[in-house]
Amino acid sequence: MDRRNWTKEETIIAFNVYCKLPFKSSSKTNPLIKKFAELIGRSPSALNMKVGNFGRLDPELKKKGIVGLKNGSKLDEVVWDEFNGNWEKLAFESELLIAKYSNKSIEEVAQIKIDEYKIGIDREALVKQRVNQNFFRATILSSYYSKCCITGLSITDFLIASHIIPWSKDIENRLNPRNGLCLNSIHDKAFDKGFITITPDYKVKISKAFEEYNEETAVKDFFLKFENKEINLPDKFLPSKEFLDYHYSTIFKK
Repeated sequence: MDRRNWTKEETIIAFNVYCKLPFKSSSKTNPLIKKFAELIGRSPSALNMKVGNFGRLDPELKKKGIVGLKNGSKLDEVVWDEFNGNWEKLAFESELLIAKYSNKSIEEVAQIKIDEYKIGIDREALVKQRVNQNFFRATILSSYYSKCCITGLSITDFLIASHIIPWSKDIENRLNPRNGLCLNSIHDKAFDKGFITITPDYKVKISKAFEEYNEETAVKDFFLKFENKEINLPDKFLPSKEFLDYHYSTIFKK
């Protein structure tokens, strides 16, 4: 058994994996666990245990009766305290470490092509924005098991990591997983424009702006039938009731 002490860099990468992996899907045979275990030179069992250690620190899991593993190191707590809530720092620093351990540039990890760089666009800003967006999407989709929280649609190409408070309105919470919902592209657009909202008690509410289209079959099928339906909730990173109240109060077309 590998008894090397975990380094802070390895632990930060493990926290990245914790964010990107549905907690109940974590196991030593999970492809993501195996991939990152190999990357940092750890066994899949060791990385899976580290993910479980982060689970014990997550108060949202505790509320749902999911307690993670009982034992963990002081370093786990240090990394949790440093990065939990500081999502932009976690996203960029952990992805930089993944690039380092992969012997790749951060551009390669973020899958940025040379032709995406435009005159007048700061290269570093573009890289950081792409890295952060990729991290947010991966975190949100994994939290919802890659299913739209309203319809249950699981075709990944159609899924969006939607911001509850828009990207432009709250810089501090742009990457906060509790400011995200997994929606299909149609409901994402409707949510963004205020035609639907999710109430603080996690139920779908449909805007009266649809009234003139109420007889259209598509409107009934895509929207009206979901009125007052409770969304499928994630097992971690529960959407913030404060953020949902903002959307209901400020963006929703009443």
